Amino acid sequence: MTGGYMGKLLFVDLTTGTIKEETLDEKIARDYLGCNGIGARILYSRQKAGVNALGPENMLGFITGPLTGTGVPTGSRYMVVAKSPLTDGWGEANSGGYFGSYLKFAGFDGVFFTGISPKPVYLLVDNGKAEIKDASYVWGKDCYETEDMLMAEYGKDSRVACIGSSGEKVSLIAGIMTDHGSSAARSGLGAVMGAKKLKAIVARGTMEVPVVDKAAIDKFRAEQFKQWQTPRPGGGMTEWDMQHKYGTSISTYASAHSGDSPVKNWGGIGVIDVPNREGLHQDVFAALVERGHACWHCPVACKAVLKAGTGEYQYAAGVHRPEYETAAAFGVNCGNGHTESINMVNDICNRAGIDTISAGTVIGFAMELYEKGIITQKDTDGIDLKWGNHQAMVAMTRKLCNREGLGDILADGVKKAAEKIGKGSEQYAVHIGGQELGMHDPKLPKGNGYPMSAARYQMDATPGRHMLSWGSFVFFRHTVNMAGMCFQGGWSGSRDRFVGFLNVVTGWSYTADDMLKAGERVANLRHAFNLREGICELNIPVHPRIVGKPAQTTGPLAGASADIEAQIHWGLGSMDWDRFTTKPSKAKLLSLGGLDDVAKDLWP
Repeated sequence: MTGGYMGKLLFVDLTTGTIKEETLDEKIARDYLGCNGIGARILYSRQKAGVNALGPENMLGFITGPLTGTGVPTGSRYMVVAKSPLTDGWGEANSGGYFGSYLKFAGFDGVFFTGISPKPVYLLVDNGKAEIKDASYVWGKDCYETEDMLMAEYGKDSRVACIGSSGEKVSLIAGIMTDHGSSAARSGLGAVMGAKKLKAIVARGTMEVPVVDKAAIDKFRAEQFKQWQTPRPGGGMTEWDMQHKYGTSISTYASAHSGDSPVKNWGGIGVIDVPNREGLHQDVFAALVERGHACWHCPVACKAVLKAGTGEYQYAAGVHRPEYETAAAFGVNCGNGHTESINMVNDICNRAGIDTISAGTVIGFAMELYEKGIITQKDTDGIDLKWGNHQAMVAMTRKLCNREGLGDILADGVKKAAEKIGKGSEQYAVHIGGQELGMHDPKLPKGNGYPMSAARYQMDATPGRHMLSWGSFVFFRHTVNMAGMCFQGGWSGSRDRFVGFLNVVTGWSYTADDMLKAGERVANLRHAFNLREGICELNIPVHPRIVGKPAQTTGPLAGASADIEAQIHWGLGSMDWDRFTTKPSKAKLLSLGGLDDVAKDLWP
């Protein structure tokens, strides 16, 4: 097998308890790299259309990339894939931390689950061997407790990916947690794990990931780090200093002012509706930091853990600093600028294992329903769910994570909640295809640096994503994800170095064109998965607030709207997808290689 891969995949049937090991096909590795690429290839090939996302036939995959665990800067990520119970289409979630690297150290590039266990279980992957184990003693434990108990049992060479109360209770916005705060959060894949009665995966290993040219990796790594430490034009902090001190929290205050962050359930204006937004400044968050924190061997170290809460909210020392998306979702989206309340809900969500973007969005949705009189204190069990009431926000988040009272309805996201509540609540449910959106408003000029920012929310196979793009712009982003790398640290401007890392790890002679072709291949395959499920992204309704219909009359986005139709039109042309059905042309599919079966399915 080429460098960068352990060369083995696991397939686990939780119904029968059988485990099978397969050799990873080198052509599939080269064509699809890893993570969502290999995941899409396997699910499309082995899973029939129309399966119940929470049923035994839905395949749940945890897959690494060729750069995961190799020492390449930011190469520590893994992805989880399955049919999404939120959208009933392609689902994927991306996470950092340590688990992905340790899955490879345990001897495997990925593991796929089918079936439903008759009782709670976890999978132990231990230096080339795998075993299904009884999880009854950790079922009911939160994510931190589960991780700590299992790592205490298996030692320092182990890492854990698990679900908490939200996954166990099959909340459709549940995620999968590792490293006390790194989350594969989106698409509701924690619910799939909970429905399968799979509490956790423990990866224990000491194997080394093979690489072809370690000296070249070290050289490229030093060059990349030097680039990160080069002062920016005009002075100011270096990329590394900025990421290390603030991480993604550096965006929270600025985005609240610029119109980048959605405000009051996408209906408000940050500079008008959130008077205490000073609490969202990066220096306020930084003052509460105990120490920096990094994913496995990552020199960027953009994460941090906090000192113990000393005010109204008594969270423990060592909990993770909220990322931008969390701080925006529970911040201006809820009309809130209270710093420690955001730290508190972040900790609550991480312990329960729930997507903080979706959770913050559904709390903001409930606050608007409360303002409109659609729900009252009778529905909220006496919680005064007014905009900006951070105590109410924290209290309702607890209910959400435990599926108690109104929280039981909110736990499946805004689309399902609106269907249950009725009374016109649907007009306030901001989502695309059932998925709550990332915290970047596409009406902002240049879309926070993401081209085609409105269309990406609608047209990607996983709707509502803030870290993807649309049309041919997305190919490089897919490739970085497939390789197991993170975008923190400015990778979007380092394509040549990325290809260089890929080649010195694997021994391939990949070109930039090869790289982009791999990204295009997986973009088409993910889309074909949705088409086979009867989903045409072009027909998914888009909430008018997302695109500015009508436009706001004051604030930084006054008069702004997103021309989503023009963006979609351009993207379909750049992808060679039909402008009405969105089917990729047969010629395009055949030209990409490895998609002959897809071409036959779509063009029989």
